[in-house]
Amino acid sequence: MIVAAAQTVPHQQDIVKNLADHCRLTVLAAQHGAQLLAFPELSLTGYERERARQLAFTPDDPRLDKLRGLAAMHNMIIIAGAPVQMNSLLYIGAFIFMPDMSMGIYTKQYLHTGEEICYASSFAYNPMLQLEDETITLAICADITNPRHARDAAKRNSTIYLPMIFYSPAGIGQAHTLLSDYAKKYHMAVLMSNYGGPTWDNRASGGQSAVWNNRGELLATLGSGGEGLIIAEKVHNSWTGRIVKTV
Repeated sequence: MIVAAAQTVPHQQDIVKNLADHCRLTVLAAQHGAQLLAFPELSLTGYERERARQLAFTPDDPRLDKLRGLAAMHNMIIIAGAPVQMNSLLYIGAFIFMPDMSMGIYTKQYLHTGEEICYASSFAYNPMLQLEDETITLAICADITNPRHARDAAKRNSTIYLPMIFYSPAGIGQAHTLLSDYAKKYHMAVLMSNYGGPTWDNRASGGQSAVWNNRGELLATLGSGGEGLIIAEKVHNSWTGRIVKTV
């Protein structure tokens, strides 16, 4: 089984360019055999707060059709982040495009300080994903800082923990330590995607998207800047990781 995480350089508020990058990286992941590809937090818009409502997607947004089609074409689960408008509330969400053309939504459960001004949190949208023999739990950024989130994933028998984040250079080391500890404590492989370029009023991102095996050992990590893919492969119950850089 092969799963992948994309590290992207976001185009702030430019959904057309961000979608084009998603499509290009999806094709690249397919060329490397990926059955799942996850992008960072709010990847379709870049990280946003104040302008999030103007940039928001709805579940039936036609702009999502390209990703829905690519999921079917490449028999791949694609997970892309965006502000999601549902029932008059705005969430930090992730669209989950399935190979059978169906779609799910995950919403961030634990908001970072200040996000509550623009976004609502919810535990209602928390689908578990199945891929071959693996059970996958999603997480968005500050979710990982609440120990309950990873603990709940373990209670649901998750074997892969999938955080999609926007972490700064100052915080990414702490995120690595936290995710390695979760992997070791709960015997879950962890695959994390972060931005590799500035976003939200040109604030720096920390990059270093990475994968850990279910013993907490770091298998592969991208650099602190630029885009690329982390490819994680499981063969005979053993995980390996490698990076794919883009030009």
